[in-house]
Amino acid sequence: MRIFARFLTLLAFAFVAACGQEPPTPQPEHGPAIWRVQRGALDGWIFGTIHVLPKGIAWQTRTFGEAIQQADRLVLEAADLQNPQKTLALFEKMGRSPDLPPLEARIPPADRDALEQIVAGGGTSTQALAGYESWAAAMLLSAATQQSLHVSQDNGVEPALIAAFKSAGKPIDGLETVERQFAAFDTLPEAAQRRLLVQTVHEAKDMRALYDRILNAWMKGDMAAIAKEDQIGDQPDPLVEEAVLIARNRDWAKAIEPMTGRPFIAVGAGHLTGTDNLIDLLKAKGFSITRLQ
Repeated sequence: MRIFARFLTLLAFAFVAACGQEPPTPQPEHGPAIWRVQRGALDGWIFGTIHVLPKGIAWQTRTFGEAIQQADRLVLEAADLQNPQKTLALFEKMGRSPDLPPLEARIPPADRDALEQIVAGGGTSTQALAGYESWAAAMLLSAATQQSLHVSQDNGVEPALIAAFKSAGKPIDGLETVERQFAAFDTLPEAAQRRLLVQTVHEAKDMRALYDRILNAWMKGDMAAIAKEDQIGDQPDPLVEEAVLIARNRDWAKAIEPMTGRPFIAVGAGHLTGTDNLIDLLKAKGFSITRLQ
């Protein structure tokens, strides 16, 4: 399982600035995956997002623009993504613990030089990260590796969506809370958290090529290519897969089931492909799902 791919397309723990976004110039036809979802009094859309992007990427197609114009509300993974101060405060509260072992002691000796390179390149240090639990340190290391990619969560999909729906005076809801997102990691056993940390270190050296492949696949709506990236590298940890992906997908399907109206539902693209993905779970509940682009 590509941990970096998960953070890009699956977990919106985004520390985003949710205002002042100028929308990129729309492109005519091809773009990120969008589905129409219908059942009973629900007639809405599901859109697969990527959480960090370079500045100026044009991903908003005509189909996307028409959908958000017709939608009556935005439904994100977590509505409180609009409040970055709350998100950061929760991360600090849930991600820190006293008397933790040094960060370098939580990974094999053979990986410690690579760890030092990541933290140095990201402008931090292992000492600064030592107070974080292993899952939180893995997230911060992933964020540190993004420094060299010149990508930002400020340029990601969620801030642009939030700005568009706020400008239109439409409400913004969530399928869960940021606290629930963090809890998926925070409740993992320490052994699973350390495997997550080691995988993050392993993937750092190939980050540029991996990100470019994911971005290219996302821009074309190539869900098969995104799914393929998720299977490269270390094998999925069953505990992480269940907590971070499968259990949350099940919860989201339950949250969508009673919805009515015309929601525009935006979740990480990694939730929309692979085993027990959100699309298949909704189909199993009797929803009609039609791919639009």
